[in-house]
Amino acid sequence: MTIDTAQLVAVIREVLAEHDGGPPRAAAPSTPRPGVQGDGVFADMDGAVNAAAAAAQEYRRCTMADRRRFVSAIREVMLKPENLDNMSVQAVIETGMGNAEHKYLKNKAAAEGTPGVEDLETTAWSGDEGLTTVEYSAYGVIGAITPTTNPTETVTCNSIGMLAAGNAVVFSPHPRAKNLTLWQVRQLNQALRAAGAPENLIVTVSEPSIENTNKMIAHPGVKMLVATGGPGIVKTVLSSGKKAIGAGAGNPPVVVDATADIGYAAKCIVDGASFDNNVPCTAEKEIVAVDAVADLLKFEMVKQGAYEASAEEVRRIEALVLNQKRTGPDTGWVGKPAAEILRAIGVEPPAGVRLIVCEVDASHPFVVHELMMPVIGLVRVPDVDAAIALAVELEHGYRHTAIMHSRDVKALTRMGREIQTTIFVKNGPSFNGLGIGGEGFPTFTIAGPTGEGLTRTRNFARVRRCVLIGDLNVR
Repeated sequence: MTIDTAQLVAVIREVLAEHDGGPPRAAAPSTPRPGVQGDGVFADMDGAVNAAAAAAQEYRRCTMADRRRFVSAIREVMLKPENLDNMSVQAVIETGMGNAEHKYLKNKAAAEGTPGVEDLETTAWSGDEGLTTVEYSAYGVIGAITPTTNPTETVTCNSIGMLAAGNAVVFSPHPRAKNLTLWQVRQLNQALRAAGAPENLIVTVSEPSIENTNKMIAHPGVKMLVATGGPGIVKTVLSSGKKAIGAGAGNPPVVVDATADIGYAAKCIVDGASFDNNVPCTAEKEIVAVDAVADLLKFEMVKQGAYEASAEEVRRIEALVLNQKRTGPDTGWVGKPAAEILRAIGVEPPAGVRLIVCEVDASHPFVVHELMMPVIGLVRVPDVDAAIALAVELEHGYRHTAIMHSRDVKALTRMGREIQTTIFVKNGPSFNGLGIGGEGFPTFTIAGPTGEGLTRTRNFARVRRCVLIGDLNVR
């Protein structure tokens, strides 16, 4: 079926208008004029890195007050209502995945809540030998590889943190998010220029590619690398010989034990697993439910907008959404709505359906592999001990995200200790762990492989010790 783009935009804007409580707003054009460079967009990677290096040199002479002003300019331009609309709508159109209303929430959270200069706390010791301070200092130029799943959110989040830490940044975006990323980089540069920032603190190339990404990784002017993506790109940056932060894949399990509030757990799972059509790596990817509550859980999930697939429908979904080797998703179905998947297998979707739940065994691809679509496998286990053990196995040691619904504090504690994930959400939807509806700052670079966790400004800075001998101890 051919979908008219203008019609799709109109529908998505109506959704955004309902969410925002105001009339629909026209989205700014996301496609830059062909061949036009400037505002941080360069024809080649060498030019981009060299410009960023010159900007970083000039940036060293700016004050902390300047940095605060520049970060405020980034927040302000990314929070403009028309820009939030544009990023949310165009990301769905250009990448072909996700949910515009949820992307709106993520973009807003990234712009509002990402830590800034205030995160650079100084530590000091004084004594008979004098004064020692430990401060955070810039690397210079950071090369940042951004994903197609959270294209604008990652650029906003990284721009705030990296510039707050005193760096310039070169973005290497996913080619499927090229036009939107170029538009966003231009918007950021125009806002920074108006705030008096050095030119080219945020740059990219007009034609993102694997070749350009490799050039950025190898460029001597890039002092630090930050990659948000799958295991392949994380391995590449870790083998570069440079300081690297790797935000890799996840396969978050959600455990439901016999003590859980089943109605509430069902709502949380449907909300979390359908958020942005399950594109976030933090989203619930498989359910491990204790047998005593599994049927009730499925019943309550259906009441919340899930569709329980029959055994025959599960087989049809497998044939549709898995790759030929059954080792992961067919990328053409990543981030697609549940209703679209159901229609493709010949099922008329119920009104309001957001998630498809499939009861399968523990070896099924729907639980073993990260699908990044609103299709979730459910596995029964006899008790909470078996549930925790299976969840640890299915998480594959990625140390990314896990979720548990339980009123048993000892069971919650045991799972937290066993699974060792960067994010562990207890009795809530997965997105609470991103600071959306939960306490804590948001981030869209979650560094499980390299251990930084939910990255923030201080992660993009070097730790330096400054020692003054014999003086400034006045005690």
